[in-house]
Amino acid sequence: MSNLFWLTEVQMARLRPFFPKSHGRPRVDDLRMLSGIIFINRNGLRWCDAPREYGPAKTLYSRWKRWSENGFFEWIMVGLAAEDTDPKTIMIDATYLKTHRTVCSLHAKKGGAVARSVERKAV
Repeated sequence: MSNLFWLTEVQMARLRPFFPKSHGRPRVDDLRMLSGIIFINRNGLRWCDAPREYGPAKTLYSRWKRWSENGFFEWIMVGLAAEDTDPKTIMIDATYLKTHRTVCSLHAKKGGAVARSVERKAV
């Protein structure tokens, strides 16, 4: 079983009205490109680390950059949010960030400048 991310045909059917029109040459498969962009962003990968199944990394990056500058992703989110939604739906953001162990060293150190200035004032 592959661990790659692929949008389903039902999901793509909802997204197709938002895709920009093709001018000139036919574009590379939108399903493959959008699935690849989501996979890269979801996993925090570099564009050059994109799996071959999604196509060339340069194409993925170029499509992401052009769509971002044109507001394509914002247009999708606004369009999907405007559709009929269940008013009882509650959305919860479960995002969290892990910190590196060196973050704890950023706190004021014992005997540092802050502690010395307090001692001087007390004397």
